[in-house]
Amino acid sequence: MEKIGLLAGVGKLPVECARAAKLLGYEVYAVALLDETDPELDEAATECAHISIAKLGELLAYLKEKQVEKVTMIGKVTKELLFSGKLIPDAMAMQLIMSLPDRKDDTIMLAFVQALARAGFTAFDQTALIHKLMPHRGTLTSREPDEREKKDMEFGFRMAKEIGRLDVGQTVVVKEAAVMALEAIEGTDACIRRGGELARGGAVVVKVAKPEQDNRFDVPTVGKATIESMIAAGATALAIEADKTLLVEREAVVKLAEEHGIAIVAM
Repeated sequence: MEKIGLLAGVGKLPVECARAAKLLGYEVYAVALLDETDPELDEAATECAHISIAKLGELLAYLKEKQVEKVTMIGKVTKELLFSGKLIPDAMAMQLIMSLPDRKDDTIMLAFVQALARAGFTAFDQTALIHKLMPHRGTLTSREPDEREKKDMEFGFRMAKEIGRLDVGQTVVVKEAAVMALEAIEGTDACIRRGGELARGGAVVVKVAKPEQDNRFDVPTVGKATIESMIAAGATALAIEADKTLLVEREAVVKLAEEHGIAIVAM
């Protein structure tokens, strides 16, 4: 059986990926990078090690021990960890951080991919095993967005593409063609809550792929947590980019959105 490594962040996506890979006949050697990584990964993978993302040397040694050659990186790891003081990087991770010309998402992730390559590992497309989780164009909920929401989706889509081009974030919150919040280091959920507070109800959330999206990392993803943040923020509609956004636990997401009158559109 072919072996793959799965470097797992937060959320259900690593579990979904591990299960899909095993169904396809792979041995899956997962590494839970954070304490918050879903505990179901222990059962979903062939084997799961718990190694902090800050311990790059130990992580690479584990993959070498398991004779893994191909690796996928999946799940949320927000770069605010670089500034939190919660992680103490080892010498290899510190050297990587100090070599960065800036700390944009793609800069960090490309440096990590290059570190993997130097150690003999190939990072592959995040979506290769779970492409079926990307919805095609259309409305996913029974409620269609109203005219105002449609206009905000179109406006928000253009704004989100622009911040993606700048490698700042992938999500915007808008209302009546005004930007309430742009995603930056805080991540999608915090952006939604901040934008919803400013909008005072009726906000539209838009999440897209970057114009030059590298599918080896940071593919846009939405799940139940996204909808829960929208509910808390009083947001009424979500637009995602069709065929380029991973939708985790689709049935549960749509059900929760339906219960709260939230329209979801892949556009």
